[in-house]
Amino acid sequence: MQTSGPLAGTRILEIGGIGPTPFAGMMLADLGADVIRIDRPGQPGHPVLNRNRRSIVIDLKQPRGVELVTTLAAHCDAAIEGYRPGVAERLGVGPDALLTANPALVYGRMTGWGQDGPLAQAPGHDINYIALSGALHAIGPADGDPVVPLNLIGDFGGGGMLLAFGVVSALVQAKMSGTGQVVDAAMVDGSALLMAMTYGFLGQGRWQDRRGVNRLDGGAPWYRVYRCADDEHLAVGCVEPQFYDHMLGVLGLTDDSDFANQNDVEQWPRMHKRLEELFRTRSRDAWARLFDGQEACVTPVLSMREALEHPHNLARRTFTRDAAGISQPMPGPRFSMTPPAHPRPAPTVGAQTREVLVDSGLDSTAIDDLLLAGVISA
Repeated sequence: MQTSGPLAGTRILEIGGIGPTPFAGMMLADLGADVIRIDRPGQPGHPVLNRNRRSIVIDLKQPRGVELVTTLAAHCDAAIEGYRPGVAERLGVGPDALLTANPALVYGRMTGWGQDGPLAQAPGHDINYIALSGALHAIGPADGDPVVPLNLIGDFGGGGMLLAFGVVSALVQAKMSGTGQVVDAAMVDGSALLMAMTYGFLGQGRWQDRRGVNRLDGGAPWYRVYRCADDEHLAVGCVEPQFYDHMLGVLGLTDDSDFANQNDVEQWPRMHKRLEELFRTRSRDAWARLFDGQEACVTPVLSMREALEHPHNLARRTFTRDAAGISQPMPGPRFSMTPPAHPRPAPTVGAQTREVLVDSGLDSTAIDDLLLAGVISA
């Protein structure tokens, strides 16, 4: 069981789901929390998102299974779930039931649309939530369609990470007050929150409500991706004037009048065209060598497999590989006094059923009876 990290000594019940909720559970477990994941029989576990957990299988369709969840919650500091609004209540494991059993419990809820509002009961996925927050519309080329940014903005940045942050914040309050509360984390809210700076620029008149024409959306020639001779890419991000000047120096454009005024929007199309032509004359790695150490904010665009082997990532141990050979990111952020332990592999579903129940005060006879009745599996 995880014993190090800033959340060591905290116990969290995760009612098994997919996507953002297990990501929140992973983050909490990475930082030392004892996260107990309730899985369904036969449910496949994700090799990375489910790491650092203990897994117990409980049949929530049986009344005794619901009672068991309540018993577990009484021994936890927080619980998290990712059902549509009302489902946890219908199952009997909603916040009213669990907070009655444990008034100091933090109950974290992860949904796409939130617990209320006209779309609360509507189905959806990451792409739908970020579509309504304005995030999706802002990403992509000026002359093309919005670009799907994987499911990073809704599911993970604006979802699971927001839930983990909310749970930890509520845990601080519960420790001070002795009273728990419900955390309503919605991906539409979280993806909107990630757009805070951009909405601020929009309100100031410093951002056009069109994609691909602004400073940070690929509209500026000094903040975009360029294709190289080998069809690989470079990321150019020299926002500040000193870094822009360094880029021009490497490219031999210091005295070129086309590039004299970095922020001349009228010149951006010509600057872009010339840089596009220039970057096509060498391979990505050839350019990377030229820019290495030049403080120009120009970097190669690496594939996932290449990122695993980059010297900087290797030096910082940004990634690790488990016993099964699966590469994955290390826990973050980093802590000077309470560093997290190295990630443990995701458990086999139900592997810690008996162990968890013993920790919650059940004896062997009671556990055997639950196994015989099919309430739990081990």
